[in-house]
Amino acid sequence: MTALYAYRRLPSILFCASIALLLATAMTRPARAADTLTVAVDQATITKMPDNVTTLVIGNPLIADVTVQPGGLLVVTGKGYGTTNLIALDRSGAVLTERNIQVLGPQDQIVYVYRGANRESFSCTPDCEPRITLGDSAGFFDQTIGQTGTRNARAQTGGAAAAR
Repeated sequence: MTALYAYRRLPSILFCASIALLLATAMTRPARAADTLTVAVDQATITKMPDNVTTLVIGNPLIADVTVQPGGLLVVTGKGYGTTNLIALDRSGAVLTERNIQVLGPQDQIVYVYRGANRESFSCTPDCEPRITLGDSAGFFDQTIGQTGTRNARAQTGGAAAAR
């Protein structure tokens, strides 16, 4: 009778041991505040990092960029469409947190104009103006970004002259 009783207890002991092992494994994983951080391309969002973060790793810096601000604030900027990951490490190299970053398309009113295989993007909020968007034809993209660069350079030069 004793052997039969011990045999029936064995499955419950194994069950409890496996539950304890699963809990121990779950507790050693880095804590996740939210599984995925979502940001639009050309936009930024802010999230809080643990205080003892010393190293940040971005899986693909072409998709997202991060900057740490005083107080542990993390600024995440969407650079290109897609999903990448962020890993925060402490001084000893232990993983403090790991999050996915998903970068979505623009959220404003965009009109796409197709001229054959060439695409041009215009932001129409409220008037339509050229807007560089990933996927635009090379000629339109280069022309629009060139105009933006020239405008910015002239604004900086004008601002420096006005400050004198």
